[in-house]
Amino acid sequence: NGHGRCAEDLYKGIQSSDSGVRCDSLKLLADVSTDITFAQEFISRDGHSLLVKIVEDAHESVFSLAFMELMDHGIVSWENLSSVFIKKIASFVNAKVLDTSIQQVSLAILESMVLSSSSLFNEVKQEITLERLISHLQVTNQQLQTKAMALLMAMLLAGGEADRQNIIHSSSSVGDEMAHYLYVLQTVRLNHLEARMRTPLDSYNQEQRDMLHGLRQAAFEMESESGLSNERRRSLCAKEFKKLGFSNNSNPGLDLSRCPPGLLALDTMAYFASRYPDAYSRFVLENSSREDKHECPFARSSIQLTLILCEILRIGEPPSETGSDYHPIFFAQDRLLEELFCICIQLLNKTWKEMRATQEDFDKVMQVVREQITRTLSSKPTSLELFKNKVNALNYSEILKLRQTERLHQEETLSPPVLELKERLKPELLELIRQQRLNRLCHGTLFRKISSRRRQDKLWYCRLSPNHKVLHYGDVEEQTETPSIEALQEKIPVADIKNVVTGKDCPHMKENKGKQTKVLDLAFSITYDVEEYSLNFIASSRTDFCLWTDGLSVLLGKEMSSESMHSELEILLSMEIKLRLLDLENVPIPDTAPPIPKPPSNFNFCYDFSQAEQ
Repeated sequence: NGHGRCAEDLYKGIQSSDSGVRCDSLKLLADVSTDITFAQEFISRDGHSLLVKIVEDAHESVFSLAFMELMDHGIVSWENLSSVFIKKIASFVNAKVLDTSIQQVSLAILESMVLSSSSLFNEVKQEITLERLISHLQVTNQQLQTKAMALLMAMLLAGGEADRQNIIHSSSSVGDEMAHYLYVLQTVRLNHLEARMRTPLDSYNQEQRDMLHGLRQAAFEMESESGLSNERRRSLCAKEFKKLGFSNNSNPGLDLSRCPPGLLALDTMAYFASRYPDAYSRFVLENSSREDKHECPFARSSIQLTLILCEILRIGEPPSETGSDYHPIFFAQDRLLEELFCICIQLLNKTWKEMRATQEDFDKVMQVVREQITRTLSSKPTSLELFKNKVNALNYSEILKLRQTERLHQEETLSPPVLELKERLKPELLELIRQQRLNRLCHGTLFRKISSRRRQDKLWYCRLSPNHKVLHYGDVEEQTETPSIEALQEKIPVADIKNVVTGKDCPHMKENKGKQTKVLDLAFSITYDVEEYSLNFIASSRTDFCLWTDGLSVLLGKEMSSESMHSELEILLSMEIKLRLLDLENVPIPDTAPPIPKPPSNFNFCYDFSQAEQ
């Protein structure tokens, strides 16, 4: 038996104490190991165990392609290999200076181990770090790059979600080079979806038609269509496709003719319907049964959402040479696009209801959903669950708040120097508002008396004296112009005023507990001399109420507190800040003032005029 004799000779040669004979035997073994008959003969003599022992005991990197060739025949299980062997092979990969051919074979062996069993994967991931694999991707040797990428992909495929995260985040921080390679890996894998994205639905393709009708069948309880005429069947299908939210309900394939997203939109809808059937049915039935024009069209929304996700994930764009913007969540999922779609389509329905949207608001809703997704992904969530929690917390009202804050930042109204300037301007503007309030009180206001019989036929007028020391008031007729101070018979010295109370604390509101809330919000009273005496007011509008309560607070030396005052102060501050910053347009304002330089070591640098005169 020629194979047997050859196997015996090589077995002895590998055991030789002569390093030259041993190396020649290993090289010859690599050539003949591709023959399965020889491999069987060699392995039957426990030759593979001899190779393993050589690797385990070697102090130098003595290794051969022969081992990989023998294992590829599948005669011996990878799981029979020891931890010592795995550590040794990993050391070849981790070595910074080593023959690249040995590193290539070592990477290939580790890849096969990872794919063969979860226990071997767990051992390999303990020995190999992402940084080392990335360093192999940076070399000029294309074969070494390919083997390193193959091992990286094998580890990502073999691991669960937590394992993938640990692989990607095995280092404390991801460097620029590593981030670039992760970005390239993400881009290349996502671009596998480009073909579907650029392919429109083919109405004559039976598989695609079945997927389309599967959406309808999954959403609605199917009646037996066998006994229906063709016309009746077409009518029923068109009605159900309309409920699904297709624009062309008689021929829904036309909705999927736009590329992008093409067939990718059909794939995402079908995935949602099969992966989360309860959520899918709930979405469709909830919106198809509404009759208030607030229904959210599932199909139209899904097609647009798929397009948005393609744009955000940049599917179809080649990787740039400097790109480094990768999504950690990508490495936690095999089907990132589909899983993101399933979360975001439910988010879209939630946002639609929060905005109380109709069909006319479709584009506005999609803009908000795009912003919700983009903002959440920018926070680099590391798992789908984290993404889901964050994106759902970012509701419509939160988006509006963020937009407002960002607008203010863009106007530089929230930068520290501008905030400091606002604080300095406040006293001056508050004094301006105080003077305006006192001027309004001096001009006076017409009030109505509300009797217990709710008759509003009596009017009275109240105004402040020009010297701000006396309140004058008295009854007036309906068509009276602004009465003079002399025409008002009653008066209260400001010095006698003890307090101003509002709402239900007013004496005239306590006496009439059945007053409406609207009246309560307009009521205020002045108490003077002793608590038993009061002058009661009911303003005709909220503006008059704010003017008078603020003005009376100023007279008593108290702080103004009305919502009108706060609103006017913000308007005045905004106008004043904009005027002050006109000359600084397009000039960046630093957050902190530049440091004050140290004083000079001496002050002997001034010119002495007295000596010059002499």
